[in-house]
Amino acid sequence: MSATTSTPSAAVSATVTVADARVHYERTGSGPALVLVHGTGSGGAAVNWGSTVPRFTAGHTVITPDLSGTERTTDDGAPLTVEGLAAQVIAVIEDAGEGPVDLLGFSMGATVSAAVAALRPDLVRRLILLAGWAHTDGDEYLRNFFTLWQRIGTSDPAAFGRHVAMTGFSRGFLNAIGRDQVELLIPNMPPTPGTLRHVDLDLRVDIRDLLPRVKAPTLVIGCTQDVTVPVENSRLLHAAIENSTYAEIDAGHVAFFEKEDEFVKLVEEFTLTA
Repeated sequence: MSATTSTPSAAVSATVTVADARVHYERTGSGPALVLVHGTGSGGAAVNWGSTVPRFTAGHTVITPDLSGTERTTDDGAPLTVEGLAAQVIAVIEDAGEGPVDLLGFSMGATVSAAVAALRPDLVRRLILLAGWAHTDGDEYLRNFFTLWQRIGTSDPAAFGRHVAMTGFSRGFLNAIGRDQVELLIPNMPPTPGTLRHVDLDLRVDIRDLLPRVKAPTLVIGCTQDVTVPVENSRLLHAAIENSTYAEIDAGHVAFFEKEDEFVKLVEEFTLTA
């Protein structure tokens, strides 16, 4: 069951019920469907993809779900799972009536998108995974990184925002934009209860059993200066997905912000391939 309204930006805003969640999503543009799945953070699609969506709408119907833990989707507050969030993306694709789609996931959203492609191959034409990873347990860097987010988020919200900004972008990019712009980045991902639910999931991610089931043509994109999810994790994803190609962007974790033109070109070239 879904409800649909129009927003002032001409995007179509809708909700679809999945288990105990009312999942918000937006659809805009025209052409083959491109679904963008956001990463960690209660701001969801609006914060992750707000400035990037217009780059794709001329040639794609762009669909941006807000997963549980974000401000525009409501649920029972239970701990999140990759499979549960994948079910939300699946429901959005089916509700929008646009499948099979090109599916692009960033960071936590990459783990969810890979699960969607594994569980419902009929819904995914092409898969793009940006700055993702296969598992946290056994990777001491990732385990400690997300544990630090979890602890700072509950004890020092201001420090949490500063740490996210510092580790989300490369040193060169931060120095290039200057202090005033860096300070504006800090409030973008506050440690809300929803964000901390995402971080809790980040600590438990393990999609290794699903990756051999991904059959869609896949582009894995690593970020060479990524200190949130180091680029080795993207290389391992590429190695684990049989029908995949690999590219790297010389940027920090939020590569689509640092190197937007390069990111858009990679996506367009991959999705426009027959």
